[in-house]
Amino acid sequence: MSLKLDSVNRAARISVAMPFILVLSSSVAFFACAAKSLPAHEAKPGASTPRSVEIDEYRGEKLGAIADFNDNSIKGVQRIDRDAYRLAVGGLVSKPLSLAYEELLALPRAERVVTLNCVEGWSVRVYWEGFRLSELLDRAEVAGSATTLILYAADGYSTTIPLADARAKDMLVAYRMNGLELPPERGFPLQLVAEDKWGYKWIKWIERIDLSVESDFRGYWEERGYNQKGDYDGPRFEEGPEKIDAARN
Repeated sequence: MSLKLDSVNRAARISVAMPFILVLSSSVAFFACAAKSLPAHEAKPGASTPRSVEIDEYRGEKLGAIADFNDNSIKGVQRIDRDAYRLAVGGLVSKPLSLAYEELLALPRAERVVTLNCVEGWSVRVYWEGFRLSELLDRAEVAGSATTLILYAADGYSTTIPLADARAKDMLVAYRMNGLELPPERGFPLQLVAEDKWGYKWIKWIERIDLSVESDFRGYWEERGYNQKGDYDGPRFEEGPEKIDAARN
């Protein structure tokens, strides 16, 4: 009789426990799915919790993928030491800056969905997170005579942006894309989001930004014939595509 009662008691305990296990398992499965598709705008501003899954939608808008980008860097992927990295801002400024990566992450956060259009004929629309370029410029106290931003990358690449364009578009400097930290292939630690400019203006692996009056300074591709301003609705080349083809061969 005692054995029979023990068996009944064990069965009762199991029957009570099983619904809890099933509910818990379903909750875990739901959380995993929800985390994968969580819209980026639901994250709290400045949230520091890193994502492990790339988002593919932002506020109902379909996004391109990081894998959609082509590698057209001049010296291959650069791998920057996070701890040793510093971004310098100098030239015609009253207060030159030298900021570590963690200091850049602490700047007021900005976000925007912007399309990068490459002169090679492909485009990718991405949700970018970072800080406003104007945040750096204001802290550095840019001289009134400055007209041009000259940006330099870790691989020797360089380009320019008219200061007026950078301010008018309120350009971002990104450290995250589609909810993920910039991978080395996409320019970690920083890429310029040069809205309404051709892709060669979207400099990656930024190390230095100089304020200058040299509006005719030619960066890497500009020196090889690409248009100096690089406006998406403007001409791609300064002197025709023949010069580009010659530079590539």
